[in-house]
Amino acid sequence: MADQNLMEKIVSLAKRRGFVFPGSEIYGGLAGIYDFGPRGVELLNNIKKVWWSANVYERDNYYGLDSGMFKNPRVWEASGHTSGFSDPMAECKKCNTRIRVDKVLESVGATADEKMSEDEINELFDAHRAEIACAKCDAHDFSRARKFNLLVKSNLGDFTSEGNEAVYLPGEACQGIYLDYKNIVDSMQPKIPFGVAQIGKAFRNEISPRNFLFRTREFEQADTQLFIKPNENKEAYEQMKKDRWNWYLSLGIKEENLRFKQHENLVFYAKDAWDIEYKFPWGFDEVEGIHDRTDYDLSQHMKFSNANLHYTDPETGEKYIPWILETSMGMGRAFLAVLVDAYHEDELGGETRVLLRLSPKIAPVKAMVSPLLKNKPELVAKAREVRAELKRVHPAIAWDDNGNIGKRYRRQDEIGTPFCVTIDFDTLGETPELKDTVTLRHRDTGAQERLTIAEVAERIRSAIE
Repeated sequence: MADQNLMEKIVSLAKRRGFVFPGSEIYGGLAGIYDFGPRGVELLNNIKKVWWSANVYERDNYYGLDSGMFKNPRVWEASGHTSGFSDPMAECKKCNTRIRVDKVLESVGATADEKMSEDEINELFDAHRAEIACAKCDAHDFSRARKFNLLVKSNLGDFTSEGNEAVYLPGEACQGIYLDYKNIVDSMQPKIPFGVAQIGKAFRNEISPRNFLFRTREFEQADTQLFIKPNENKEAYEQMKKDRWNWYLSLGIKEENLRFKQHENLVFYAKDAWDIEYKFPWGFDEVEGIHDRTDYDLSQHMKFSNANLHYTDPETGEKYIPWILETSMGMGRAFLAVLVDAYHEDELGGETRVLLRLSPKIAPVKAMVSPLLKNKPELVAKAREVRAELKRVHPAIAWDDNGNIGKRYRRQDEIGTPFCVTIDFDTLGETPELKDTVTLRHRDTGAQERLTIAEVAERIRSAIE
């Protein structure tokens, strides 16, 4: 059952604490568009860094890429997006609200396969209309379902000229990897198997954006494409699935909130396809796809571009079109999964508190430094000295001297700061044996301990690493 209350709490916290803002909010917003605030962009960038490290720096045979957003329009013909990249849409005849027909059918236990024709989808839709109500006005009267292409058209260059082809914003980020495959082979001389990793923007004309960051019209995808010899896919594919599962665990996500789901209806060129799903407040849903795509993508681009995309083995001289094993993650979905998994409410000191139990390596703030009293110049000066020392460990060391110390701790709990460091009179030597020690407070338990500044620095360094 969907936990709407939890979702509302997370959306509220995300805005209140500077993680995520509605796009263009002062103009009434824009459906399916969000901005990452000061703390959100730090968390997002930290997730990206961990992903990039796992998929580029920690591998000897993977290369990074940042391909251009605009592409020759024929790219999207070759990929099938101009003809087949669509969702079935219907409209409520009473209030004009649009619905994704495949999703509402799924909610009543029916499956609209993506290979179905419009007529077949409408036949299934007609059979279940009595069970489907408009979410806005509760009416049961909908238009006929029609397929709605998700590509977002744009203008580029002299778009007023006759015969000028329409260009599109990328419907998926991975196409740039296929387009630069030959350039990477020529410039880097990689031996197969080798992979390419990229984090890039994608845009989709979603009929009904929903569930906060889960389904939006502008988003980022983190993709890897592993190029392998034909038919040498099974072992590499299984290893890829294990690696991606373990990556989510490395973010601190609880294993019981993850599951694999195999695709039952494969597209014609695929050998296998699995999703990693996370247990969101509305139930398990996809955060990442892992696909065995055979040689389809490179073969299509060879056909449409007339470029030679064969790989030549440098030792045997054998020529072939590589097969591709793909991982594709929605960065916003991973961000949301991290927030949901980290969100907790408990009781500490007789009071209810909200905290984000974020892994220290992705937390937007690693530690907060605070003078016990802000109107004591000697405490403030020492606290600033301590902060400067800790910033040598990591730059994301916050400062907070607003309100009493308890309120400062609560604010840091809500943004997931693992440690709070308080400078008091004992730090200055009021108690001689405690001179140059500080109080280190732990987010998850509220426990406090007295440590030297060097010990605090090592605790923070160890937690991040």
